[in-house]
Amino acid sequence: MGRITFIEHSGTAHVVEIEAGQSLMQAAVDNGIPGIDADCGGACACGTCHVIVDEQWIDATGGINADEQGMLGLTPEITDTSRLSCQVTLSEALDGLIVRLPEFQM
Repeated sequence: MGRITFIEHSGTAHVVEIEAGQSLMQAAVDNGIPGIDADCGGACACGTCHVIVDEQWIDATGGINADEQGMLGLTPEITDTSRLSCQVTLSEALDGLIVRLPEFQM
């Protein structure tokens, strides 16, 4: 379907194939991306799948609901383009998406 790039805090990039309908978190877990812990399994209950979306892509990732905003509020490295990857559903519109991983997860 397409590809997305995860960039570790160290600068190491991982390009992975994506499947429409799965979450960004699941794509990371399925491809062994370091730094995505996903402790709650995608229930928006832990914040360990925090990513920083490249500014040019933030609108394409959709809106943030109150639960996600609350969890992001606990994240020490929150930015204006922070998202929980479990809350981003992949589609063809996200082909080429670039996300960065924070230095630390909660």
